[in-house]
Amino acid sequence: MAHNHHHHEHEPKSFGKAFAIGIVLNTLYVAIEAFYGFAVGSSALLADAGHNASDVFSLILAWVAIWIAEKKPSGQYTFGLRKTTILASMFNGLLIIGAAGFILVDAIQKFKNPVEIPGNTLMIVAGIGIIINTGTALLFMKGQHDLNIKGAFLHMAADAAVTLGVLIGGLVMKFTGAYWVDPTLSIIIVVVILYGAWQLLSDSIKLAVDAVPNHIDYNDVHTMLKELNGVEDVHDLHIWAMSTTETALTVHLVIPEGCEDEYIFKIRNELKEKFGIDHTTLQIEKTFDDDEYREKI
Repeated sequence: MAHNHHHHEHEPKSFGKAFAIGIVLNTLYVAIEAFYGFAVGSSALLADAGHNASDVFSLILAWVAIWIAEKKPSGQYTFGLRKTTILASMFNGLLIIGAAGFILVDAIQKFKNPVEIPGNTLMIVAGIGIIINTGTALLFMKGQHDLNIKGAFLHMAADAAVTLGVLIGGLVMKFTGAYWVDPTLSIIIVVVILYGAWQLLSDSIKLAVDAVPNHIDYNDVHTMLKELNGVEDVHDLHIWAMSTTETALTVHLVIPEGCEDEYIFKIRNELKEKFGIDHTTLQIEKTFDDDEYREKI
């Protein structure tokens, strides 16, 4: 029996500069938004400040998780701490849902007790937020294959959408005095936020319990291995996520006696090219003539 273990070193891009810029800019904006929210008595600005504050925490959490995931494996953690990226993406999804719930409660309160606030102040502060949130979201545009980067993008995009709603609400209230517009927009935005958050949370939970990643079809992998020349049987096939960017596979393959190492390398490379599986462990089981095998033992 022969074994082939392929360890593909693959460290996810940390997006360190993007995280640093996003955290600093959004922290400053939270302070500005909270200050003017208290100054003019705007529940919309205070709610948005709370929403942005939760997203700053999410950015910090995601950055720390990716940094930990890049650490080399140790004697106790033989896979390293890559799965912290999955745990972080779960927490991010929960935070988005929590922030959406906060916005919903605030919107209901506004329906019951409309608050008259200066539209100009609201629009200026919201305009600054749109620029900062959109700019930060664009920093994470190219990393959508990583759930943590996707989470950061969703946070910032959701922030930009929420802040746009605040700006529109300020504009309408300034010219019409229709203060019910702001909570209506808030509820619409909550629906959009919850949809994205549910997708993120659902994907994260699946990866946390070692489900096959969404971009890989288990049956396709099994069929590919089964149809390889020389493979007589495929069993104990397992596919799971090592992190939000890396996928692992283990399988037992029954192949004829005399199989060359090049054949194993070919299988490994084909799994990488077709399915993006980074870390493969192939346990080879050779077929023997029964009489010949009994003589050997």
